[in-house]
Amino acid sequence: MNELVFRGRDRYRPSKGRLVFWLLLCAGQLASAYTKTGPASFRWMLGMMSVSVVLGFFVTVRCRTVVGASGITTSWGFGRGRTYPWHEIRWIDVRETGTGLYETRTVRITLRNRRRRSLPALQRSYLYPAPDFDVAYRQVVNWWEFATNPADRFRPPLRKRDRLTPMVVGILLTVVVILATGVAVFLGG
Repeated sequence: MNELVFRGRDRYRPSKGRLVFWLLLCAGQLASAYTKTGPASFRWMLGMMSVSVVLGFFVTVRCRTVVGASGITTSWGFGRGRTYPWHEIRWIDVRETGTGLYETRTVRITLRNRRRRSLPALQRSYLYPAPDFDVAYRQVVNWWEFATNPADRFRPPLRKRDRLTPMVVGILLTVVVILATGVAVFLGG
């Protein structure tokens, strides 16, 4: 089988309409900061925004996942990355977060010690639509099935964070805040 290379520079290309929208939003925020807070705050926001954009661009362009005979090598843009040998990988699945338009799907691996790792450059989201995501996921699973013994594979049990979606956490936090506010008003009044 051929080695698979998934690079961020090849896969993360936002559509021009979305990119223009984000650039206009940033320009509007900077213009608002200049008019409302003055030149010192404007320079501070411009510097922080520039650092964030450059760092995000650097990580996005340099992240990669390599699938080969030795295992899966991941790199988030800094250093050579880390290789997870096939005998350490127990499960490969797709983690879905968000709903509807804001749904993000990420391929992740579960290691022998039950830790989970997301694979960079193997994601699909609203901002980075990847039409070949399912094909790439299937290719990674095929490599894993080819390189491992079926007896070594197991589906890990669900964790609390796998069962608690962001929406459920938001609802629970809202209820806690409402109850805390009610208690504070009741005790204070």
